[in-house]
Amino acid sequence: MSQQMCNFAVANPRRRYEKRFRKGNAANKNHLQYNRQIMATKIRLQRHGRKGYAYYPIVIADSRAPRDGRFIERIGSYNPNTNPATISLDFDRALYWVEVGAQPTDTVRNILSREGVMLMKHLRGGVKKGAFTEEEALRRFEAWKANRDKIADAAKAKKAEKAAEAAKARFEAEAEQNRLKGESVAKKKAEKLAAEEAAAKAALEAEVDASEVAADEAAAE
Repeated sequence: MSQQMCNFAVANPRRRYEKRFRKGNAANKNHLQYNRQIMATKIRLQRHGRKGYAYYPIVIADSRAPRDGRFIERIGSYNPNTNPATISLDFDRALYWVEVGAQPTDTVRNILSREGVMLMKHLRGGVKKGAFTEEEALRRFEAWKANRDKIADAAKAKKAEKAAEAAKARFEAEAEQNRLKGESVAKKKAEKLAAEEAAAKAALEAEVDASEVAADEAAAE
């Protein structure tokens, strides 16, 4: 650049400002385009498996893509066929995607909330705003996680107790049914035996009566 052009650039700061403004506009356009791409990204379930036994990978996909079509990344899976439902989740990747603006579906949001992803996003937001320190955020998250595990263990224990009570009730009902059936069989056997004994006694009495009649007739002759 010649000395004359340099002097012109120094003497005209507006030109330098306009140049920076044009660069800033281009950067803003790229930033907006990136944000639009992120906002068009969804976290959703894909249906896999056979009829009557479906399981669902949790994927990051373009909202315009078909539900079970191409996806950007798989971050976990959800299997509702077990009791309770089995959830496998890459926590760090899930947190990354929700922090950059990917929108979860209602079902996936419930899964992320259950796994603590949405809480961690909220806590990290508080750290960025200066509401509390990163150590405090981690302490709150660990306290929530411990309470969640405690509730889950209590629910499992209660479920196991109910299952044991149900098994005991079934055993007692079956034992009572077997007892009644045994009594019924024994009663029928006793009735059959009594009938056989009565029939034998009647036959014996009839035979004795016949012998006496024959004896009487022989004596009369």
